[in-house]
Amino acid sequence: MQTDLYRTIAKRIEGDVFKDRNSKFYGFAFPVHSEEEIKLHIETLKKEHHSARHWCYAYQIGTETIKYRVNDDGEPNNSAGMPIYGQIQSFKVTNVLVVVIRYYGGVKLGVGGLINAYRTAAQYALESSKIIKKTIKQRFQLKFEYKNLSKVMRMIKENNIDIDKQELELRCLLEISVRKSDGFRILELFKQFYGIDICEL
Repeated sequence: MQTDLYRTIAKRIEGDVFKDRNSKFYGFAFPVHSEEEIKLHIETLKKEHHSARHWCYAYQIGTETIKYRVNDDGEPNNSAGMPIYGQIQSFKVTNVLVVVIRYYGGVKLGVGGLINAYRTAAQYALESSKIIKKTIKQRFQLKFEYKNLSKVMRMIKENNIDIDKQELELRCLLEISVRKSDGFRILELFKQFYGIDICEL
């Protein structure tokens, strides 16, 4: 069992509309990595659907340290955000934002009706999403003199290591990322070589 994989969604998606007593609920799902991204998506949806009544959402970001938030946006407590978040958990995805927009149809649905509507709209959005597996990465910083560059680059190539950032001067600095399950092996590999300093980021 590989523990360095997580499930997320490939791209923004809009699910089928859910209708109940003239109210319409539109579910949207987005892949996200930061709260800034989340804020941006919500602001964009509010502009696109400015005549809607509620924009309720839930998100979860992180792989090992999980951060989540739910928002009922004026609906009764726990009648919108939590049912949406329940679907994120049910689909076992992370780094995901799900927003359900409600156009009010003039008839109150009651808390039970709202829970069902927000849960179903969130479910539709996630069902329409392409769920993909991604690798949890471990990041390191390498420092070494320029004369060791070819040796370092060879090791990077042989071990399929990604370079995130590089400064190649007299004293070189590389930021690299590897699969978490390979982290310890890569750390030990570079530690063996004199003149290469490696530390975890």
